[in-house]
Amino acid sequence: MEDKKNMPPVADPGEVILIDKPLTWTSFDVTKKLKFAGKFKKIGHAGTLDPLATGLLILCTGKMTKQIDSYQAQEKEYSGVLVLGKTTPSVDLETEFDAEFPIEHISAEIMAEAIHTLSGKILQIPPIYSAIQVNGKRLYELARQGKTDADVEIKSREVEVKKFEIDTSNFPEIGFSIVCTKGTYVRSLVRDFGTACQSGAYLKVLRRERIGDFNVKDALTIEQFIEKKNSLLAN
Repeated sequence: MEDKKNMPPVADPGEVILIDKPLTWTSFDVTKKLKFAGKFKKIGHAGTLDPLATGLLILCTGKMTKQIDSYQAQEKEYSGVLVLGKTTPSVDLETEFDAEFPIEHISAEIMAEAIHTLSGKILQIPPIYSAIQVNGKRLYELARQGKTDADVEIKSREVEVKKFEIDTSNFPEIGFSIVCTKGTYVRSLVRDFGTACQSGAYLKVLRRERIGDFNVKDALTIEQFIEKKNSLLAN
């Protein structure tokens, strides 16, 4: 008989887990919770979601963590609501309102032109409240120290917005659906949409619907994942 003590350990083949991230949770919070609940030695997520965003978060365990970069590189689809006429430093509701702007002049033609300007391959400047590093510091760390876009040189990056559709039936709240490439900041699109409409805008709701062929419709809540994992571990 083979001596099992001397046999090399079996490598964890890993798995891909689709989670519907809840509001206020960070992507790290979800990863930490699943690592503990699933007793995973190795786990990581593919594509960060802001705490105030919900929707699809892909997590990989074991050997599947090698696929994280390839999943992150795939196109993403978002839905949400932006509001015209006000701005916040973070472009979402993480920070307080800092300015108000007129909206009476905004017509269907102005909004259509704004969408046209922000579609296709564009140069985009990431928001000051982001995890991008400048001179060794995260931008959000500088923002929380009171720095603004005017104080920090943030380099633009090329992204592609493949679809940008809006629903204006609840104006000045604008429902939207966006399909974009890796590295696109929806908050920057919202900020730039407001500017293109000669006004201001902030992001009220954001939900990630899809990453490549992975859809949030197939995702589990954290509670559902834990219940499923506990059931498997019990058998």
